[in-house]
Amino acid sequence: MTTTWNQPTIRDLVARLELFREGCRVTTLVEVERATRSPFHILVACVISLRTKDEVTAQSSARLFDLAQTPETLAILEESVIAKAIFPAGFYNTKARQLREISAILVREHGSKVPKNENNLLALPGVGRKTANLVLGIGHGIPAICVDTHVHRIPNRMGMVSTNKPEQTEKALMTILPKDTWIPINDLLVTFGQNQCHPVSPRCSTCPLDDLCGKVGVERSR
Repeated sequence: MTTTWNQPTIRDLVARLELFREGCRVTTLVEVERATRSPFHILVACVISLRTKDEVTAQSSARLFDLAQTPETLAILEESVIAKAIFPAGFYNTKARQLREISAILVREHGSKVPKNENNLLALPGVGRKTANLVLGIGHGIPAICVDTHVHRIPNRMGMVSTNKPEQTEKALMTILPKDTWIPINDLLVTFGQNQCHPVSPRCSTCPLDDLCGKVGVERSR
């Protein structure tokens, strides 16, 4: 199946994803971070989230924010205290060091504010494009596409893009998606990927996007 990915089709896709999300138990990182619109809290939660389940991220972030709410207060915590608070997040010792360094840099170089500039965000320890774009989008309301494993996998599977790396997917989606969908598309595709379009054996028989999907690389489905 070959779908023509024009603007009406994209709008239809997004509408279906929004409807799907309404019926799901949502555990995405975006949902975790919507508890606060603080760019700093979002940045911290993003760093904690890498190689960590969203449920663990939520719990770890909450424990850390009980100890420190601002860059100033987090920067003076001992690394061991931060590590204990965010355990069992993946690589918690490394992340504890990074979070303390990030906080110190924000205080020293950015007036305790989280930068609104991608290059400045990427210069922070432990911050890659995924984290930078999520902070820009959810934290600052600046249109950016956060590409994680779901946002990379699903458009490729559907035949919307044909890319090998997340950075390529980000650039390709920027040329296809209307700008007003850049921020929410991560949340929508992550929810869809967690509940329907699994990496292995996706639930194609009940998929609301089945008529649009090229099923690229799908060898087995349910």
